[in-house]
Amino acid sequence: MKNRHLRKAVVATAAITAGLLMTACQSSTADSSSGKSGTGAAAVAEKASDSKGSNGSVDSAGSKNSNGVSGSFKNGKVTYLAPGKYIVSVPGKGDQQFLVADDTEVYGAGTICGDAGSEVDAPCTLDQLEAATKKAAVSADVEMRNGIATLVTERRAAQQGNGGKGVNGTWFGNVSYLAPGKYTVSDMKGTEQQFLVAEDTRIWGYGDICGDANTGEGGQGGTECTEAELETAAKKGFSAEVVISNGIATTVRDDH
Repeated sequence: MKNRHLRKAVVATAAITAGLLMTACQSSTADSSSGKSGTGAAAVAEKASDSKGSNGSVDSAGSKNSNGVSGSFKNGKVTYLAPGKYIVSVPGKGDQQFLVADDTEVYGAGTICGDAGSEVDAPCTLDQLEAATKKAAVSADVEMRNGIATLVTERRAAQQGNGGKGVNGTWFGNVSYLAPGKYTVSDMKGTEQQFLVAEDTRIWGYGDICGDANTGEGGQGGTECTEAELETAAKKGFSAEVVISNGIATTVRDDH
């Protein structure tokens, strides 16, 4: 009788132990499977996120990674490509795509915005730039940093290639800053003449733009200044001799 009860107890214990072991294995397998599945999903999500992040940095013209093009594109034709994206075509340089940003400065001379008869370029909005370039390519100069335009300046008819003739002559007067690359020189009568500066504009200082009155041999040579120095001086105002050819200054020499 005791042996019979003992056998039943052993069988029951074995059954319970087997059940517990089976449950533990199933739980462990489920946890393991769940863990692998979770890790795989996280890895895919992370890879997708990295991929999107990489594409995003490239699509945003590389400004965040400093991979975009920088430089000046003079006398180009700006064409609309997509919202916020344009192409500037410059003879000898080919086509260069660029983006615009909230802080991109745009100046017009009758096509993008403003009045073609005005001597001073008008500040335009990005919407006006888009509307104008959707109609036709616009002649403009583009300053670019890391693939993003910092400045888009419409060129006047007199400045567009050889199709027109800009102002020529020599002016003596006060030089004032208008916009990046744009200045006016006012004579004694108060008549203002707007002019541009180019990469080959020679800028000489004798203490007003840069340098001092005693630079050069016998104080006659002067110091060659940068456009940044010219801009800083012109924002304050100074007297100079400005030689202009086709609307672009060939020489700016402060009055020493």
